Amino acid sequence: MSKWLKDAIFYEIYPQTFHDSNGDGIGDIPGILQKLDYIQEMGFNAIWLNPCYDSPFWDAGYDVRDHKKVAPRYGTNEDLYELFREAHRRDMRVILDLVPGHTSIDHSWFTKACEPEHNEFSNRFIFSPSVWELPEGYRWVSGYAQRDGNFMINFFSTQPALNYGFSDINAPKWQMPPEHPDCRKTLEAMKDIMRFWLSKGADGFRVDMADCLVKNDESKAATSKLWQEIRAMLDLEYPQAALVAEWSYPERAINMAGFHMDFYLDHFHNGYHALVRSRKDDANDCYVSRDGRGDITRFTSDFIPKYEATKKDGYISFITCNHDTPRLTRHLSIPEIKLAYAMIFTLPGVPFLYYGDEIGMRYIENLPSKEGGYSRTGTRTPMQWSSGKNLGFSTADPSLLYLPVDSAADAPTVQSQKNDDLSLLNTVKALISLRKSSDDFGAGGDFEVIHAAKGDPLFVYRRGDHYILVNPSLSDIAYDLPPASGRQAAKPNAPQNDSHKSAKREIIFKLGNCVMKGEKATLSPQSFAALR
Repeated sequence: MSKWLKDAIFYEIYPQTFHDSNGDGIGDIPGILQKLDYIQEMGFNAIWLNPCYDSPFWDAGYDVRDHKKVAPRYGTNEDLYELFREAHRRDMRVILDLVPGHTSIDHSWFTKACEPEHNEFSNRFIFSPSVWELPEGYRWVSGYAQRDGNFMINFFSTQPALNYGFSDINAPKWQMPPEHPDCRKTLEAMKDIMRFWLSKGADGFRVDMADCLVKNDESKAATSKLWQEIRAMLDLEYPQAALVAEWSYPERAINMAGFHMDFYLDHFHNGYHALVRSRKDDANDCYVSRDGRGDITRFTSDFIPKYEATKKDGYISFITCNHDTPRLTRHLSIPEIKLAYAMIFTLPGVPFLYYGDEIGMRYIENLPSKEGGYSRTGTRTPMQWSSGKNLGFSTADPSLLYLPVDSAADAPTVQSQKNDDLSLLNTVKALISLRKSSDDFGAGGDFEVIHAAKGDPLFVYRRGDHYILVNPSLSDIAYDLPPASGRQAAKPNAPQNDSHKSAKREIIFKLGNCVMKGEKATLSPQSFAALR
C-alpha cells in the first residue's frame, strides 16, 4: 500500500482551463506551477492531473498520440518534471492520468497497425478479418485503414482499442487470448510508459476506464489479472506509486485487481448518487437537499458493504465532481454544497476536489461541444481567480480562450472569497484543516454509522473518538450522544476518577449551529457538527 494515500487530499486539475501563463488562451503546466502555493495553502497535498500528453484532442487528450511527450500547448516534458520537483519540495504528490485502453488514430502504433503488410504492431489493436465483416457486440470503424479490416473502438471513432486479448474466444480468426505474445506486448508497452513517468518523478496514476482492457471479460477476472501483474511490478520497483481506478466497483478494483483506490462515481441509484447527486427529477432528492426528503439509507445501504469489503486492502474515493460530471452548483445551493463537502472530507476514503469547486464554480449550460466534451463541456470552463480580465485565467483576447469564462456579474472567484470567513473557499480550507487535525479522519481511520434511518434526516457517524452529526433539513433536530470518554476529555495531570466525572463533549467544527446541553446535541437547520 502507498502509505501516503491514507493522508492524501487531492485537487484535480484540468490543465487546459486551470491557468494560462503565456497568454495563448489555453492553460498550461507553467500556469499550474504558478498556482502551486495556492493549492498548498488550501491544504491539498496531492494533485491529479488530467491528460497532458501529445494528442490531436478529439477527446480533450484522452486520445493519446505520444504517451511519453507533453502536448506542446501545455509546455515541455521538462515543465512537467519541474512540476513533480516543485510539488515534492512542498511535500505534495502528483499523479498522472493513464489511458491504457486505447490511443489516438494518430499514434505511431496505430499508423503501423493500419499498414497492409504484417508487422510488429499489426495485432497491437483489434481488427476484424475483413472490411466486410462487422462482428456483433462491438463498435467498429470501417474504411479507414489500408489493411483489409475494420478496427474496434472503445469510445469515440478516433480511439482505437488496444489489444489485451479476449477472455472468451468465440472467433479465433481475429480474437486472441490475453496470454498471446502480441497481447503481452501491449501490456509490456503500457508498463514501459508507467515506468517512464515514475522514473521522472510522477507519484502514480489514475487509470481511465480501468475495467475495459480484456474484451469478453464479463467477470473482469482476466482484466484483474493484468492489473495484479502491474501492481506487483509497482510494489517491486516503485512501492510508493499509487494506482487509482476509474471503475466504481471497489470490490473488483481493489480486492480483485489490486488497485490502491477506486472512485465512487455518480452511477444512477448508487450511494454517491443518493448522497449528493440525485435531483428532483429522480424518484428522491439527494440526502443533502434542503427539503429534507432525502433518504440517508440509500447511501448507507450501498456504501457500507463496499467499505467493509475493501477497507483492509484499499480506499474508496469520494469526489466533489470531475471533468465528466456536472458541477454540484447545477442542482445544489451553497449551504447544501457545504454539507456535501463536510461529509466528503470526513467520511472514510480519499477525497478529491475538482478545480473551481472550492469557490462554487457553475456548470455553464448549453456551451457548444469542445474537443469531444459535449454535455461535459459546461464543467470544463476556465478557473476563476479574480475580477480582472478573463477572471484572472488568461491575458488573451476573450475570443482566443479555450472556453469562455462565466459571464455572470456574480461569478465566484478566489479573490472575492478569500477574505470572507463564511465563503465556500474558506469552508473548504477549514474542512481540510479539520481532516488533518486527527488521524481519526484519515482514509483508513475507524468508522461506524451510529444513526441512519429511513424517514429521519439526521445522520450520525463516528470516526475514531469523533462524532459527526448532519442535519440537512429545515428543522432543528436533537440527538442524545453516548457519554464522552473520561480519558479523551481529561485535563493534563488530572486524576483519572475525577476526569471521568468531568468529561464533556467538545464541538470542534460546525456549519450552521450546534448547541450541547449535557450529552444532548441540538442541530440547527442545514447544519453539520464534529464533536470529540
